[in-house]
Amino acid sequence: MSDPSDLRTLYQELLQRLQRNEREFRRLGRAVWRVQEDERRRIARDLHDGVGQNLTALKLRLHDIQSALEPQQTALREGLAQALALCADTLEDTRELSRLLRPPILDDLGLEAALRWLARSHDGRDGARVELELGALPELDGELQTVLFRTAQEALANAARHAQARRVRIGLHCRGDELHLDVRDDGRGCDPVAALASGGNGLGGMRERLRLYGGRLEIASAPGAGLRLSARLPLDYA
Repeated sequence: MSDPSDLRTLYQELLQRLQRNEREFRRLGRAVWRVQEDERRRIARDLHDGVGQNLTALKLRLHDIQSALEPQQTALREGLAQALALCADTLEDTRELSRLLRPPILDDLGLEAALRWLARSHDGRDGARVELELGALPELDGELQTVLFRTAQEALANAARHAQARRVRIGLHCRGDELHLDVRDDGRGCDPVAALASGGNGLGGMRERLRLYGGRLEIASAPGAGLRLSARLPLDYA
């Protein structure tokens, strides 16, 4: 019969190995996510500085040509007006795609400014009012800022796509050694277990991303009773 002390030693060794493997898995997962965010940043800049500037130059050139036409050249003027409108719409779509991929304000001004921009940009969209409450926050590294921003961004997108909410409230506060991000809506609600299992609303991916940083995601909801999404992130996620 095995000595109980030997079994305890073996159990401790196995537990420590599992903990090391978990830490390594999270480290590798964070590295992959950093690469994805870097690629988003690069594509966003290419769209803004490359395609966006070319479309701006094209718009100006078309406007110059339109101004040079004679008043009686009605057909050409109408055709150029349509081309200008299409160019303007495409330019705005390009800028919007660039901001969705990686808003420059997140890198330039940080999380608080980025969340205020996110709330403003969604306020009134699809008929929903968006309210933001920010508490005093410590200095956060870039990865935590990105995780929190992406969580809030996905939560707002989910509320717009699925909840049919009229009001969405976002709150971010620091509680001890944890960051608390809460997003509440007054929409139609859902079954939390089914929502997390579904691949169509992004909640499962949000939960896994938070886990990479030692965080957790909690959802409280019921059909017709709105939804509360609570993300908890430790300040020290190493």
